[in-house]
Amino acid sequence: MNYKHLFGPVISRRLGVSLGIDLVPYKVCPLNCVYCEVGETTDLTIEKKEYVSYDEIISELDHFISNNPKLDYITFSGSGEPTLFSRIGDMIQYIKATYPQYKLALITNSVMLPDYEVFKNVLDLDLIMPSLDAVSHEAFQVMNRPNEQVVIEDVVDALVELRPVFNGQIWLEIFMIESVNDSAEELKLLIDAINRIKPDRVQLNSLDRPGVEAWVKMMSRGRLEEIKSYFVNNLEFDTQIEIIARAKTKVDYENFNANLVDQILSMISRRPCTCKDLSLTLNSHINEVNKVLHSLLTKEKIEAVREERGTFYRIKG
Repeated sequence: MNYKHLFGPVISRRLGVSLGIDLVPYKVCPLNCVYCEVGETTDLTIEKKEYVSYDEIISELDHFISNNPKLDYITFSGSGEPTLFSRIGDMIQYIKATYPQYKLALITNSVMLPDYEVFKNVLDLDLIMPSLDAVSHEAFQVMNRPNEQVVIEDVVDALVELRPVFNGQIWLEIFMIESVNDSAEELKLLIDAINRIKPDRVQLNSLDRPGVEAWVKMMSRGRLEEIKSYFVNNLEFDTQIEIIARAKTKVDYENFNANLVDQILSMISRRPCTCKDLSLTLNSHINEVNKVLHSLLTKEKIEAVREERGTFYRIKG
């Protein structure tokens, strides 16, 4: 069966063996983050609706799970913001009732959590991985370029309200960009917010490969370690703080579908391609292609080159 809405399973350092479910089309999102490795947002919206067919997703999921796969998580993520899908609550309840053997995770940019319906729907998940890159209005606008109706103070308040009523794990991810959200003032604001949110983990991330804007650069490991130490010394509660950027063991491309790896290498050996080009040509979900490209870059099998039409990948010469 050719899956349109499922991708993986992929092997992730954070989630183990994870089957992804993409609930919105490429690239529907309330944010247009400067560092996004999937690409620029084409539909900057906070409108909730059934962007893709609920019944199609359920049919694909039933077919896939009929083979009784070994999974650590079923994860709502993909090429846009999953909480924009108006029936995510129905999806969660269906999977919980039908396949209770699997844990459910959500990777979200957090900005829909102030919506009461979204907030209520995610409470039955096992793991929520929300993002919070900046607390000040200025840094939020620079990094995340939100839909004009998104208010960062409301997002922080919703994350604070989540902890007392959510029984699962909260792993808060913060993407770091030098000279944008790593000043003393910005880090103090983040510390204050984290002390209120009380996540089970804080995960510091930085650029692995080209994002939307060319000026976004990878933060040095040393600077990330300094920020980690600052957090450790200033948080008022016990939590795990980790750096997830550039982990060499994060993904190993030998664990992917060998045919997909070979197809990607074959295509870009003939001519450079963007991630979207590869996804469309190979009829593979953009997230699966993304993860293979990331791993091939880590292994230094390929290189990324920014051009006017986007980031192209080619065999490293």
